Amino acid sequence: MKSTISSLALILLSLTLISQANYSEETLKKISEVESSLTTNLVLNGEPPATIPQRMAEYNVKGMSIAVINDYKIVWAKGYGWADEAAKIPVTTETLFEPGSISKTLNALGILKLAQEKKVDLNTDINTYLTSWKFPYDSLSDGKKITLSHLLSHTAGLTVHGFPGHGINDPKPTIYQVLNGDSPSFTPAVRSMYAPGLQFEYSGGGTSIAQVILTDVTRQVYESWMYENVLKPIGMIHSTYEQPPSKEMQRLCASAYRGDGTPVEDRFHVYPEQAAAGLWMTPSDLCQYIIDMQLAYKGQPSKVLSDEMVKLHLTPYNNGPTALGTFIQNYDGALYFEHGAGNDGFCGQFYGSLEDGNGVVVFLNSEDGKILGEVINSVAKVYKWKNFYQEPRHKKTIHVSEEVIETYHGIYLYDNTWAAIGKKDGRSHFFTNNMYVDMHFITPTLFVNREFQAEKEMIKDEMGAITGYTRVVNGKAYPKSTKVTDLNILELESNLFAEITWYLFETKEFEEAIGYYKRAILLYPEDLNMKMNMAHAYLFKGDYSQALAIYNAHLGEIIHEGLSWEDSMRSDFRYFKENHYDTSEFEKVFHELKVSLPEGK
Repeated sequence: MKSTISSLALILLSLTLISQANYSEETLKKISEVESSLTTNLVLNGEPPATIPQRMAEYNVKGMSIAVINDYKIVWAKGYGWADEAAKIPVTTETLFEPGSISKTLNALGILKLAQEKKVDLNTDINTYLTSWKFPYDSLSDGKKITLSHLLSHTAGLTVHGFPGHGINDPKPTIYQVLNGDSPSFTPAVRSMYAPGLQFEYSGGGTSIAQVILTDVTRQVYESWMYENVLKPIGMIHSTYEQPPSKEMQRLCASAYRGDGTPVEDRFHVYPEQAAAGLWMTPSDLCQYIIDMQLAYKGQPSKVLSDEMVKLHLTPYNNGPTALGTFIQNYDGALYFEHGAGNDGFCGQFYGSLEDGNGVVVFLNSEDGKILGEVINSVAKVYKWKNFYQEPRHKKTIHVSEEVIETYHGIYLYDNTWAAIGKKDGRSHFFTNNMYVDMHFITPTLFVNREFQAEKEMIKDEMGAITGYTRVVNGKAYPKSTKVTDLNILELESNLFAEITWYLFETKEFEEAIGYYKRAILLYPEDLNMKMNMAHAYLFKGDYSQALAIYNAHLGEIIHEGLSWEDSMRSDFRYFKENHYDTSEFEKVFHELKVSLPEGK
C-alpha cells in the first residue's frame, strides 16, 4: 500500500512540475522572485528575506496553493507542500481548499443575480422573501427592518460572527437549527444585537439568512443553484458548495491542519452554513471571478452580473468598509477588492485591483495565516502593484531575560478591547486579536511585534510596578493601555470577560481564569456560559469536586434558546477532545451525572 501511495505522489508531483515548466523564462523568473522575497513588516537585525518553503516550515504550514493575475490574465499558478502529509499527496493547482468566508463573496453574486432578475429587492424587509423561516424581530432592532443590502454589507446588526465546523461523522444541524441555535448547532441563535444600518458588525449568521432567502426564492438546493447560476457561468467549474463534497471530489480535497501542524480529525470539517463558509475551490477558479469583476469594472460585460450589480458589489455600502460581498481597500487612491477567510484547518485571502488587472489568491490547509500577507506583499512587489507594497520596518533588538519579561505578564485594557503578555508552552508572548506573537525588545522596556505596527513601552510607577504600556505608530501616540491590578473594581462587557477568561484557560492559567470568572459572574449572574467555563477551569485545574458541583447545579437549565446545559457540555467535550485536552476527568463527570456523551465519543 505504501508503494502505491508513493507512486501516486510522484506522479502528481511530476505533473505539477511539467505544467510549471511550460511557463516562459520571464514568468519563471518572476515566480522565483516571489518565492524568495518573503519578509514580515518588521525586519530584525538585517535578516535576509525568506523563501516560501522556509516560511512554511517556520509556520507549520503543510500545503499552500497560489494563483497570480497580471493584465487581467492568470499568469501562473503553483502548489507547495502536502495536500495530505501522511498520505504523501502533494498540493497541485487542482487541489481543492475550504478556506471559509470567501464563500460569502460568491454567495453575494447569487443574491445580486436574483436582484437583477427582479426576484428580490435589496432594500426590502427580508421577511418578504423568507417563507420556510422568519426572522424574529424584537425590541433590539428598534422597529427597523433588515434588508438584503444589510446582510451582504454586514450592517444588519446581527449576532454570530462565524461558525465552528462539524466532524464529518458527527451530527450536523440543518440551516434552520443554526439560525435558531438548536442542537447540534454549536452557535447561538442568529438575532439582533442592535438596529440595522447603524454600523458594521461582521455576521456569518446574517449570511446564513441570505442562504435561506436564496433557496426560498429559487426553490432549489443551494449548492445546485449556485453552481448552475454563478460558479459555472463565471468559470469556477471545479468549485462546489456541496457539504461535504461528493466522494469523487473528496479525492481532490486538501486535508486540514491546526496551527501547530496537527491534523483535523477525519481530514476536514463540514459546514451546513454553506453561504458563509462552505465553498470548496482552487485559487485558479477564484481568479476567474476576480478577472470577471475587474473586466466588468472597466466596462466589459460580466458573465453573471449587470453593470449596476457589479457596481454594488465593488463600491463601499454607505461609505463603510464593505461593498455588497467584498471589502474595499483604498491605498492612496489605488482601489482593491478583497476578502479573507478561515475555517477549521484552512485559511486564505484574495486581492484584486480595480484598475490595471492585478490580483492574487492564496489558500492554505492550515489555520495559521501569517504567511499569507508575506506572499501577497511579495507578489505586489514583483508585479509592481500600485501603492500596495509595504516596505518593512528595520529594527535592531537586544536580549531581555525571561525573569524581566515575566514582570510584564498580565492583562491590559485599551480602546474598549484588551491584550495580554504571558507564557504558553514555556514561551513568553504578546496576545491580542486572537494572535500569540513574539516580543522583540529594542530596549529592556520597549518592544515591537512583526504582526502589529505599534511600538509598545512598559510604564512603571514610582515603586517600579508595571501599570501599563504606551502605544506609538509611526511617531503618533495612541491612548495608553492599563494593566488590570484589582479584579474587585473591574467593569467590562461580558464578551470581553469571555475572551480574557478563555485566553487564561488556553494558557493554563486556571487560577487566574477562575478569578476573572468569579468577577464576571458577580456582574452577570445569569450568564450560564460563564458558569460552564468556570466549571471547566476548576476541572482542568484539578479541583474535581468544585467542578462537579457547578456542573450538577445547572443540569436541566437552558443556556439560550435551543441549547441546554447538557448540550453545551457535549459541545465543549468535542472541542476539548479535538484539541487534544485530557478529557478523562470530564468523562467521569458525564458518567457521575448520568449525562450522555456526544455521539461517536
